[in-house]
Amino acid sequence: MSSSRERRIVKELADINADQEKTRVYAAPHDGVSLSTLDGKFQGPPDTPYEGGIYEVFIELPDEYPFKPPEIKFKTPIWHPNISSQSGAICLDTLRTAWSPVQTIKTTLLSLRALLESPNPNDPQDAVVAREMLYEPAKFAFNAHSWAVKHAGATLSDKFTHDLSAPPPSAPPAAKELESGEFNPRLVDRFADMGLPRQTIISAFRDVGVPSHRANPSYEPDGGVIDAVVQRVFATQ
Repeated sequence: MSSSRERRIVKELADINADQEKTRVYAAPHDGVSLSTLDGKFQGPPDTPYEGGIYEVFIELPDEYPFKPPEIKFKTPIWHPNISSQSGAICLDTLRTAWSPVQTIKTTLLSLRALLESPNPNDPQDAVVAREMLYEPAKFAFNAHSWAVKHAGATLSDKFTHDLSAPPPSAPPAAKELESGEFNPRLVDRFADMGLPRQTIISAFRDVGVPSHRANPSYEPDGGVIDAVVQRVFATQ
């Protein structure tokens, strides 16, 4: 006998399929069977650098769903301040503290599409993209549209750029082991995944008083420390 969780997921997927022509969002089991791992996709919103692109995401539904939010990452590379250009990780309140059991897979996909329509560079997942959007908006639109054309199958539009001959910026390189070993490599990796330069991260850690790995190997920064580190990195760019 199926559980209430499984019945709900089946109903949600049927609702997505029935409403697909209107919403332009899609989801189905990743392997055609399991209701815990899904593939989702949606169209980039019009009048944005992402228009015309098809964006795919990987969705994991926890055993506690819908009382715990799904875990979602972008499979399609994207240049967006709230989505990591390296890992596809997403910064979105509705996938964290603002999640409610009344939300569904469909509303979550619609929220992701809305995030593409209204990026928030003041709460970044990718600090490099956020800085570019804040201080070089034309360059941001160029790069975002370049990535949409290259990775999401969007059609080239002169609304966002007249020249795509210059290659878009590369995603941040994979994390490397710290030579100094001064700080917890896992903690440095977390900031590096936002696109911040590793050596600058280390300098910012020293400036704001992050304890060394030897002094406190289990240290976890709070929101104030995270903000202070990001601000100091931006100030040195």
